[in-house]
Amino acid sequence: MIYSKKYTTLTRDELKEKVSQHMSDKRFQHVLRVEKKALELAKRYDVDLEKASIAALTHDYAKERPDEEMIGLIKSEGFDLDLINYGNAIWHGIVGSFLVKTELGINDEDILTAIELHTTGACEMSELAKVIYVADYVEEGRQFPVVVKARELANDNLDLAVSFETKHTLLYLINQQSRIYPKTLETYNQWVAQ
Repeated sequence: MIYSKKYTTLTRDELKEKVSQHMSDKRFQHVLRVEKKALELAKRYDVDLEKASIAALTHDYAKERPDEEMIGLIKSEGFDLDLINYGNAIWHGIVGSFLVKTELGINDEDILTAIELHTTGACEMSELAKVIYVADYVEEGRQFPVVVKARELANDNLDLAVSFETKHTLLYLINQQSRIYPKTLETYNQWVAQ
C-alpha cells in the first residue's frame, strides 16, 4: 500500500520500522496480523484503507512501554489519574493515542480515536474504530474458545461483532476477577444490554 501523505508524512515501510522499534517481534507480528485483518474488514465495510492500515500498525505502539513511563505521562499530560488503577491493558490505547500523535506526528482524529478505543470500545464508535476494535480481537493468531464465532460475525455484521466482542471481553474480565474500566461497562451497556 502506498500512503497518500494525507494522514502521515511517513511511508508504510517507515511507519512499520518506527513502530517495530518500540516492541518485541512477537508483538510486531500481532500488529501486522491486525493490519491484515483491518484491511480485510475495511474493504468489506467501505472504510478508508489507508486510515485502517495506519491505525492498525500503531494501535499497540505503547503496549510494551515501561509502566513508569506510562504513569509519568498520565500524570504529566493531564490524563485522568484514575487510569493508573487500570494498568497497561487500558493505558496503552489511551496514552498510546497521545504518543502516536506526539512521536509519530499522526494528527487525524479518526485514527487517534480508533487507537484510543481499541481495548475499551465506546458508546459511539466510528466505522474505523469498530474495524480496529474487531480486527485486534479476531486476527488470525488469536486462539480462544469463541474466536471462530467472532470471526464469522466480523465477516457478516460489524456491529454484531462489536457487541459479541464486548460481551465476551467483559465475561473474561469478570471470570479473571479483574478491575473493569468504566468505559468498558458503558460499551457493554450500549452495544450488548437490551
